[in-house]
Amino acid sequence: MVAEGPLVPREDLQASIEARRELGRDHEPELVDSFVARIEERLAKRPSAHPPARREGREGSFVLALVSVGAGIPLTAIALSNGGFAALLVVWIGIVLVNLGYQRS
Repeated sequence: MVAEGPLVPREDLQASIEARRELGRDHEPELVDSFVARIEERLAKRPSAHPPARREGREGSFVLALVSVGAGIPLTAIALSNGGFAALLVVWIGIVLVNLGYQRS
């Protein structure tokens, strides 16, 4: 990110403070409004500080999740009937790793 200068030059701030001293408290709201207007104008001219919103995840990740659950149901039954709880853990850890790998690639 490129460093940008101040929103309002220091001289403008000093001039506003000096004007407040000379004009007194009666004109303080107008001076503050003027100073804030300069800041808002400068902010409006700056490029956005936040990059455009990026879609989370990849295309097809929802489909992969559905397929994973669809495949996980019969694999769960097979794992529990043949290998017990340890086989069940291996099956679901594998499914989770496939999904994570797809998301990170």
